[in-house]
Amino acid sequence: MTDTTTHAGRRLLRTALPAVLAVALALGACTPSRTAEVPTPGASASSAPAAPPAAAPTCSDLTASYAPDPDTLDGDSASIREIRERGRLVVGVSADTLLMGARNPLSGRIEGFDIDMLRAVAESIFGDPDRIRFRVITSGQRLDVLQDGSVDLVARTFSITCERWDEIAFSAEYLTAGQKVLVTRDSTATGIADLDGRRVCAPDGTTTLARLAEYPGVEAVPAATHTRCLVLFQQGKVDAITGDDTILAGFAAQDPYAKVVGDAISAEPYGIGVAADDVELVKYVNAVLDEVKADGRWEASYRTWLRALGPAPEPPASVYGRTAP
Repeated sequence: MTDTTTHAGRRLLRTALPAVLAVALALGACTPSRTAEVPTPGASASSAPAAPPAAAPTCSDLTASYAPDPDTLDGDSASIREIRERGRLVVGVSADTLLMGARNPLSGRIEGFDIDMLRAVAESIFGDPDRIRFRVITSGQRLDVLQDGSVDLVARTFSITCERWDEIAFSAEYLTAGQKVLVTRDSTATGIADLDGRRVCAPDGTTTLARLAEYPGVEAVPAATHTRCLVLFQQGKVDAITGDDTILAGFAAQDPYAKVVGDAISAEPYGIGVAADDVELVKYVNAVLDEVKADGRWEASYRTWLRALGPAPEPPASVYGRTAP
């Protein structure tokens, strides 16, 4: 682009060219591959059967999970037996969150940091990381698919919260993200506090959207998925997107006319979601995550997918001490 390019021309390029990538990802989320299946619509919150509540957490222990026993990986729990008999680990994931869980348009495979953690669990159970069946879900479906039993695990940039512990269970934390803002490259905003009177998009059913209520001057615009937020942003229908830095880094990689600004306004601990009453499966996942953190696989995955966020930090320490309900 030359110095004589008009502002209108730059605007057209920003809204047209990067949108191709967003549309490709959105279409990819609906295209089956040999390792993934197109999801059936998730059960609504009103129709999903209620899951037994986990032990009531407090916000001082929200990342505390169930400690694996020394022989957890060698044990023979009912959950693991059922998964082995089925022949596949069934998981709920994103297919349009670049770097975390997105369908590769060349191979058709879903890949990313979240996916690597799930493949490690499948490899531990079967000796084969590809013995896994993906169900592509939205952020708003994450609780539903665990409560109705249609998946074994959910890893979809899933923040651990006290409220969610009331409905499901979580593994130990495996990644710490922070909520930031994506704006146009020429924006003067340096953070969410500079967006009064602006339209800011976030997906339904996320802590990100709920946190916008803390900024009454901001007009919150909900969307079904992060990719839909990106499309609205590129069409000029919203002024910014707020979300975890892991997600926004993927957006900035797709759109050269966008940038991530500001300090993180929250710490978002990611965990793998499990049905509330399946404590033995939680323990198994925790044992696998402890191995992945210790043997270098966690660091290798971080370098592969999240190097845009800087050098790989130490993996989050697993916190245990929660007791079964």
